[in-house]
Amino acid sequence: MLGLFKSKDKIDLSIILSQHLNEPDCFLGIFSTTTIIYLPTSMKIGIAADHGGFELKEKLKLQIEKLGFEVTDFGAEAYEANDDYPDFAIPLAKAVGAKKIERGIVLCGSGVGACFTVNKVKGVRAALLTETYSAHQGVEHDDMNIICIGGRVVGDQLAWEIVQAFLQANYSGEERHERRLKKVKELEKEQ
Repeated sequence: MLGLFKSKDKIDLSIILSQHLNEPDCFLGIFSTTTIIYLPTSMKIGIAADHGGFELKEKLKLQIEKLGFEVTDFGAEAYEANDDYPDFAIPLAKAVGAKKIERGIVLCGSGVGACFTVNKVKGVRAALLTETYSAHQGVEHDDMNIICIGGRVVGDQLAWEIVQAFLQANYSGEERHERRLKKVKELEKEQ
């Protein structure tokens, strides 16, 4: 489970490390002398991109893997100027909808085409993101399970910050959020 250790004073890293260093499937991210993030790395992550997001996908995949996450790459396997985002976005979305992958990251030139494509798949709750607040709030309140990023719109550093915020977030399960999510799931049943 995600843990956030925050203090007004400097954190004694030896205490935090002794509590979590031997835990399997975790990553401790030291963000400052007052904040440490504890991430479960057993979460299965999927990533996909067409030519418009290919270069950024490759960078993000490496960064996610360095944290210890299991990453499934749904393609493209190489840059191909004439490929089509649905060929990569749909298999990833189906894996998320079937709960074979817990979270997905889809990239195309603007992120728009990928976003409306993945949202056609039952069980997918995706958003096009350009900032970090929605990356965590979308998970916490709406149980978002896929993020879409425009490889030609969002810079590498911001994209990485968005991905980290997405992966660190947990769904709250609060009654008001459950009530709203239930209404969305009812709409899926009508289609």
